Amino acid sequence: MTIKPLADRVLLKSVEAEETTKSGLILAASAQEKPEISEVIAVGNGTEENPMTVKAGDKVIVSKYSGTQVKLDGVEYTIISVKDVLAIVE
Repeated sequence: MTIKPLADRVLLKSVEAEETTKSGLILAASAQEKPEISEVIAVGNGTEENPMTVKAGDKVIVSKYSGTQVKLDGVEYTIISVKDVLAIVE
């Protein structure tokens, strides 16, 4: 089964959060923040109001609490509008 976003939607997979601090302390899963950087898995066609500005494979920074979480085959994804993408990480 696959997920294909429609219109101006983008399918994202979170990049793994750091499990240790810079000083080497291991963080419990509940203490870790939601990752800010995600990888674009698939994109819709875009709309006139919101043209598609990202492509599959891009690493992006998104609004912290945006989108809808979806779980498929044990993997968690987020579906957001392209307008919630703040930047592309190069």
